[in-house]
Amino acid sequence: MDTVNIRWHGRGGQGAITAAKIVAMAAFASGYSGVVMAPTFGTERRGAPVMTSLKIARHKIYDLSPIETPDIVVVLDHLLLKEADVTGGLVPGGLIVLNTPKPQSAYHFEGMRLATADVTAISVQAGLRHGMVNSGIIGVLGRAVDTVSIESLLNAVSTEFSSKKPQQNAEACRLAYERTVLGG
Repeated sequence: MDTVNIRWHGRGGQGAITAAKIVAMAAFASGYSGVVMAPTFGTERRGAPVMTSLKIARHKIYDLSPIETPDIVVVLDHLLLKEADVTGGLVPGGLIVLNTPKPQSAYHFEGMRLATADVTAISVQAGLRHGMVNSGIIGVLGRAVDTVSIESLLNAVSTEFSSKKPQQNAEACRLAYERTVLGG
């Protein structure tokens, strides 16, 4: 794949944009010279749906537009599946990374791959407050794709949160990585 196009969906306050930024930093540190993040802001309020785009490539990227046909969709809140068309435009065979307490059998995405974990519960177990799921969802993404190593992701998480519970954020990422369920 020439460029990996990742579209992130979350709610204001969950840290979707920060999560994309952390993965961008880890990708750049891992030798990807083309890394572009394009946040899309609507009504910026806590709980409102938010979206951001992240493009990763080994070459320079000139297209700075939001992603309309993602290879990967990262969903920080499974309830967004009923509120927005988060999988719209996802390429055939694309990957859905989903924070959900439900088993994979509860979901039917025809022709798509699915990676799930109960990131909300994992994050609380790691010592973060309820609803802070961005570090954990990074672990799920890291398990589902081999673009950036878990070590690079953990380092970027610790760096980003160096003054805000770095050990707990790294632990949420690591635990989510270990507990990710990969499906067809």
